[in-house]
Amino acid sequence: MIEKFNINEIFFSIQGEGTRAGLPCIFIRMQGCMLRCRWCDTDYALELNTPKNIMTIGEILEKIKEYDCPFVELTGGEPLTQKNTYLLAKYLCDSGYQVAIETNGYADVSRLDSRVIKILDLKCPGSGMSKFNNYSNLNFLDKKDEVKFVIADENDFHWAVEIMKQFNLIERVGAVLVSPAFGLMEPRKLAELVLSSHLNIRLQLQIHKYIWEPNTRGV
Repeated sequence: MIEKFNINEIFFSIQGEGTRAGLPCIFIRMQGCMLRCRWCDTDYALELNTPKNIMTIGEILEKIKEYDCPFVELTGGEPLTQKNTYLLAKYLCDSGYQVAIETNGYADVSRLDSRVIKILDLKCPGSGMSKFNNYSNLNFLDKKDEVKFVIADENDFHWAVEIMKQFNLIERVGAVLVSPAFGLMEPRKLAELVLSSHLNIRLQLQIHKYIWEPNTRGV
């Protein structure tokens, strides 16, 4: 049986977030997500049952070869909504790519190939989805991985700090990131909260939204 994937888009751009921000990256945006965050900026990729580009692994590989870049990120939506994404991630690793996945904190990461860089987006209360966080996923993170919190207000930040401490995240993973929910939290205010916390955490901005118009797709 040939595995097929519902792909929203594949594009080549600058990594906008995380510890690799500013680096060239091939993005494979998978269609479908099981969550509905209040501040979601990719609502066009949420519905799994909406066919976009149905592609095989071979077709995906042929497409990403066009970009001559060794770094690939699986994103969404939520890439692990499609259960065969675990196979795709392994295949990309086997093909010599450095592979990262941005995943929502609910989907099971335990089945991912150990070579995959996991960027786990734990949902704060302001998202409306914090009850879906699967904290057992944290057991499968290590120093190559990252945990991200999107912060909509000051309450979200204090909640995130408690989670960091409860699960020893700063020591567990390579980076703990806090990002202002675009249009809801002022970056300067979040910077002040980071400084006052005296914690080894990283403020990140979605730099692609400053390079291009914020709603631009394919960047």
